[in-house]
Amino acid sequence: MLSEVLLVSAPGKVILHGEHAVVHGKIALAVALNLRTFLRLQPHSNGKMCLNLPNIGVKRAWDVARLQLQDTSFLEPGNATGDAAAPTSEQVEKLKEVAGIPKDGADPECLAVLAFLYLYLSICRKQRTLPSLDITVWSELPTGAGLGSSAAYSVCLAAALLTACEAIPNPQNNGESASRWTMEDLELINKWAFQGERMIHGNPSGVDNTISTWGGALRYQQGKISSIKRLPALKILLTNTKVPRSTKALVASVRSRLLKFPEIVAPLLTSINAISLECERTLEEMASAPAPEHYLVLEELIDINQHHLNALGVGHASLDQLCQVTMAHGLHSKLTGAGGGGCGITLLRPGTWGRGTVATRGSCRGPTWAVALGGRRSWRTVPLLLCVLGQVN
Repeated sequence: MLSEVLLVSAPGKVILHGEHAVVHGKIALAVALNLRTFLRLQPHSNGKMCLNLPNIGVKRAWDVARLQLQDTSFLEPGNATGDAAAPTSEQVEKLKEVAGIPKDGADPECLAVLAFLYLYLSICRKQRTLPSLDITVWSELPTGAGLGSSAAYSVCLAAALLTACEAIPNPQNNGESASRWTMEDLELINKWAFQGERMIHGNPSGVDNTISTWGGALRYQQGKISSIKRLPALKILLTNTKVPRSTKALVASVRSRLLKFPEIVAPLLTSINAISLECERTLEEMASAPAPEHYLVLEELIDINQHHLNALGVGHASLDQLCQVTMAHGLHSKLTGAGGGGCGITLLRPGTWGRGTVATRGSCRGPTWAVALGGRRSWRTVPLLLCVLGQVN
């Protein structure tokens, strides 16, 4: 069993195009953000499993011996590789009993605890005894804003627990101060993180945990990942409307609309897929030989996609306001993530940073960030990182 203190971090994400369509088998283009989630894991021998989530005010502790006595046979017996089926409603209810969460507990705090306990019991159940751990997770990512905060949380949990239980090797054994896992290890981490996302969102696409695990810029479709190796140095303005919303509810509403109006909604999803492909082609051209007309194409794609997303029913008045205000300053915006509030992105042409901040100042209640996409990646937009802070006495 691991004896070191671990610090794990994973990046958030922004989806350029493909929101909601990706749930239905279409392409999504996602890029890692320079905003991260951090996890500190400390093994100890006090017989307690402690979870501290200061960003959302959660502090829970369980007696490991009592957890050991709980009947966890409802967890998939063959899920050591993270390939288990989506948890059934009955399994979720049983896990709520173990966690001490009310049956109707569906707020973000309850779901975060539920995802943790699912991963802890599933990953660590092969140990002779469940480990006593002290885990603290904190984040620079706002929750419920479409920036992949729950995915980064799930990725950090999966990586730390798999390492602590020696299901994957500790890359720190090579003596470096910060290191990364192998491709195979990252694939396992990603599978388990997807299970955590399922506990939180029900039917996620998998794109959020994938970009948080692998970092960089990715094209994602039905679990297949391809890296966008040459991304031009673009800047976007990220605006948080601070309007809360439920990804789970929004995904379900789009599915309901598709079932109700298949001949209307299916072409919208196909068109969003075409937008993702055209954006990818334009970005590749820009990486080789950037030209002003490339920005015109990207701006037009942003406008079309935003209209499509509104037609799918995932827009919001705050996002409409962002689009209108930035358009008045010659800039183009769209929602990113699930919509219904959350965050919007605004493409910044060279020299338009000042215009962007003026446009968004006062138009939305939340903060804004300038985010660099592409160019030379800093450590903050790379995938998972693992640091050992020191030996536990």
